[in-house]
Amino acid sequence: MKKFINSLIPPILLNIIKKESKYGFKGDYHTWQEAEDDSTGYDTDNILQIVRSSLLKVKNGKAVYERDSVIFDKIQYSWPLLANLMFCCAKWGGVLKVLDFGGSLGSTYYQNKKFLDRIDTVSWNIVEQKKFVSIGKKEFEDERLKFFFTVDECLKKENPNILLLSSVLQYIEKPYELLNSILKNQFEYIVIDRTPFTKNCDKIKVQIVPPSIYEASYPSMIFDEDKFIKYFLNKNYKVLEDFKGLDGKGFEYKFKGMIFEKVDFLKIN
Repeated sequence: MKKFINSLIPPILLNIIKKESKYGFKGDYHTWQEAEDDSTGYDTDNILQIVRSSLLKVKNGKAVYERDSVIFDKIQYSWPLLANLMFCCAKWGGVLKVLDFGGSLGSTYYQNKKFLDRIDTVSWNIVEQKKFVSIGKKEFEDERLKFFFTVDECLKKENPNILLLSSVLQYIEKPYELLNSILKNQFEYIVIDRTPFTKNCDKIKVQIVPPSIYEASYPSMIFDEDKFIKYFLNKNYKVLEDFKGLDGKGFEYKFKGMIFEKVDFLKIN
């Protein structure tokens, strides 16, 4: 069984798990500030430059796939995410407009570009930290991939109707306050991906990144899954589907994705 499990883990991650088990989610903090004081933070130049370098290789055809700055020799798809994108595209007559909040320099866009290129009208809009947006506009932006400093700026120019939150909410100090602000815009679909969950109460940890990727540590939230889902139900969304995330191997917490559909948009026969 152990050999079978190991066979499912990409070699680069298996090496990290075996050799660098002291990395991952550590501590148990009462407040976000405590975790922040005990970490280096996400807003560091070395992370940005490493991600930039990796994604430029993907953009220029010198690498196949990037995730969290790590280069892979084969694309690892989140098929439920891609299926939902294709579903929405079909529903909207061949038009796909995505707000990718916290989307780095286009990781998910490039991950799915082979399929997105088959769609006539794609508007992929990333809202990120200022430094990411500045580089994104200069080195990655094109007629389909756009970068914005704020959600409001994005909504005014592109009017997306699907919200993607992939590996981002856990790094926000007050994620539910952020969601309250964003969900005022009545997205028809919300896709959550690569997010850690527990069956207990929310937990605040420090995530320590193995130096083989880059040297950094930052606060991270592990979400109470029931509380998380209940939040969206109270916002008049229903769970269309949930699925396993690409992350999580070697961690004590499970990473999941969820697809939420706005009940107001459902047609009642």
